[in-house]
Amino acid sequence: MRWHGRCPTSMKAISRENIYTIPNWLTASRLVAAPFVGYCILHDHYAWALGLFAYAGITDLLDGWIARRWNLGTVVGTVIDPMADKILMTVLTVALATKGALPFWLAGLILGRDFALGIAAIYYRWISLPPPKTMARYWDFSLPSAEVRPTTISKYNTALQLGLMGLTTVAPVVPSLDLGTPLGVMQYVVAVTTVWSGASYVYSKDAVKILSQPQQGEAEENEQTKK
Repeated sequence: MRWHGRCPTSMKAISRENIYTIPNWLTASRLVAAPFVGYCILHDHYAWALGLFAYAGITDLLDGWIARRWNLGTVVGTVIDPMADKILMTVLTVALATKGALPFWLAGLILGRDFALGIAAIYYRWISLPPPKTMARYWDFSLPSAEVRPTTISKYNTALQLGLMGLTTVAPVVPSLDLGTPLGVMQYVVAVTTVWSGASYVYSKDAVKILSQPQQGEAEENEQTKK
């Protein structure tokens, strides 16, 4: 069979991006480090946990700076960067709550919000993936389909959550410091910002940008192809 005229949109080459950049490698290293942080906390190796936590914070700042400085930002980076933060946060929350260093009600609030956002991310990735929709293409992150844009309050919330987890991890390392009152205040502040940031994703129109929406011309072309 020979195609006549212009090819349908589904047959066009889909643009890919280079995901093997230094910022993305640094982000990937944070993903790898996260379970080791949890392991160290559960086995009372708080100094090691604090060191890995510091590494995660430094690389988080570094990958963003490199991406901006040398224009190495990628769509997949906008997805895996907050993903790395959330995985680290989940590991820290579960580990610290298990050790009794974090209240269960706050752990449930943090994990519940992140679980809801995770389900939303899976949904948007699927509906925005250009056809054909297959699991192989779904996990091929060189095919950008949706871009996540954290809301302002979400950025503050992430910083506050990381600050709370860091301070909670410091407490056993430096027992001479009385951190009871600061930790108590931060726990309630984080609870408020966690709820607030979760609601911001629901009401913000710019939090998720679909990249694969067909243009008007392409839509008309598809209609002509069907006829």
